[in-house]
Amino acid sequence: MATRDSPPAAVKSAAPAAPVPRVELDDFDRKILGELQRNNLIPAEQLGAKVGLSASAIQRRMKRLRDGKIIRADVSVLDAEAIGRPLKVVVEVTLERESLELFEAFKRRIRDTAEVQQCYYVTGEGDFVLIITAADMSDYQRISERLFREDRNIKHFRSTVVLSPVKTSLAMPV
Repeated sequence: MATRDSPPAAVKSAAPAAPVPRVELDDFDRKILGELQRNNLIPAEQLGAKVGLSASAIQRRMKRLRDGKIIRADVSVLDAEAIGRPLKVVVEVTLERESLELFEAFKRRIRDTAEVQQCYYVTGEGDFVLIITAADMSDYQRISERLFREDRNIKHFRSTVVLSPVKTSLAMPV
């Protein structure tokens, strides 16, 4: 049986994903990545002017960074209140049993649930920490019943409602 600080044994022995060739980052790449994290719609000409490269050099580097999976996605960040989902809940989930089959079934269900914005397999008291978005408390109650109360492998879950975000970002220091 796995401890809280290690994945189930079957997960450890699973074949790792094929490694992505490592892309070496130089100072120009780091400057480009920093700017793109602030605004990924900046035209190559403007970005080039900011970091000291031509537009074509910017485009070549951006392609290399995307091909090397350094840039994983180009997305739009939505305003939760504007789209009617202002409630954010942090949920710690503890599984009853950590067999590989049940473990993978939980992860699959979470991946397929649009209201779950993020999910992390963690060490400590719980097994997973989730970030869930909802329209209101009634909506969250429906989500939690569907995800947690109806799953016989959920031993415990603890919800913490976010009162006010202090910092929300996926930007990485580069």
